[in-house]
Amino acid sequence: MERLNTKLYVENCYIMIENERLRKKAELLNQENQQLMFQLKQKLSKTKNPNGSNNGNNHCSSSSAPGQ
Repeated sequence: MERLNTKLYVENCYIMIENERLRKKAELLNQENQQLMFQLKQKLSKTKNPNGSNNGNNHCSSSSAPGQ
């Protein structure tokens, strides 16, 4: 019985370590996903402007704010 408890304890430790590793990886992937979404939105907002300017001086658009 003692050996089984020890084995389960060690297995549980490995699972917790792997869980933490996967949690960190998921966090990094989420950050990468958010960055890619931000870049995609920037590209899409540039393609909506037919003149190619993105400084907001040529159009009166409430959807394009400087710095976004």
